[in-house]
Amino acid sequence: MKATLALALVLTLVAGSIAQAQDADTVAAQATAHRLAARKIADVDFDGALAMVCLPSPRPTGGPQVIPDRSTWYARPQKVFDNLYWVGTKVHSSWALKTSAGIILIDTLFNYAVEPEIIDGLRSLGLDPASIRYVIISHAHGDHDEGAALLQSRYGAHVVLGAADWDLIAKSPNIKGGPPRRDVVAADGGRITLGDTSVTLVATPGHTLGTLSAIFQVRDHGRPLNVAYSGGTALNFGPDAARDDLYIASQRKMERAARAAGATVLLSNHSQYDRAYERAKLAQAPRAPGEAHPLEIGAEAVARYFQVTAECAQAARVEAGGQ
Repeated sequence: MKATLALALVLTLVAGSIAQAQDADTVAAQATAHRLAARKIADVDFDGALAMVCLPSPRPTGGPQVIPDRSTWYARPQKVFDNLYWVGTKVHSSWALKTSAGIILIDTLFNYAVEPEIIDGLRSLGLDPASIRYVIISHAHGDHDEGAALLQSRYGAHVVLGAADWDLIAKSPNIKGGPPRRDVVAADGGRITLGDTSVTLVATPGHTLGTLSAIFQVRDHGRPLNVAYSGGTALNFGPDAARDDLYIASQRKMERAARAAGATVLLSNHSQYDRAYERAKLAQAPRAPGEAHPLEIGAEAVARYFQVTAECAQAARVEAGGQ
């Protein structure tokens, strides 16, 4: 009897191990299928986003900030459209949208870059940084929000942030440059209007719980073009199927918003995603008649960007225990 029971126990354990191995194989196969789909959708257009979202991303870490050598990040500011200026670094982007009543700035870089890139950069482009009226922060991470307090205190600019990310900033008292004073709480679908220009805010939680994306219009030699701005990309929150679900829903939501707006330009806050650093320089070159702007990639390509990020997040969701 004891031998029979022991044999039954061994067989149960073996069966369990086989089932676990089969489950692991199934998970790996499903995740790989999503990543292969993402790679196919990305083609050669979004290799930066593909690498960042489909490969594991480290979680943010604390500790003192080490300011990198200026040669590794400083970039010359550029006018990229009639009313849009890129004042970012080689890695991170900040965008100045010029209106009839001042500037709407989107994202503010690390604290060490705000003065040379944004303030001095705007002046070098013939714009007055004191005319910044609104600062829209896509999400509360240091590479995008550390310059906000300076622009708020020096020029009286209104800072716009999602509610959850205002709360996140409040829990980070040691933010470089200091935290901005709590100001405009963004509403999903709300508009920031200044003069003749409006930016429509789209809540896209995932990268952070308060991440904001946006839809707005630029002009290329007078021709209006609609822009889809992706506010948060990397899956930097570790294995979390519920958070992955939130992220996936946000990417699909932004794809719908971009299609509804007829957006043909994709912008983001990391130049590796939209190649802003290279394309801003290309925008300075003369174009042949009928040649598209370097940042005008077409409505289908814009939609594909959000399909890529959603597929990559699907892979992460499967690995985190989702279906």
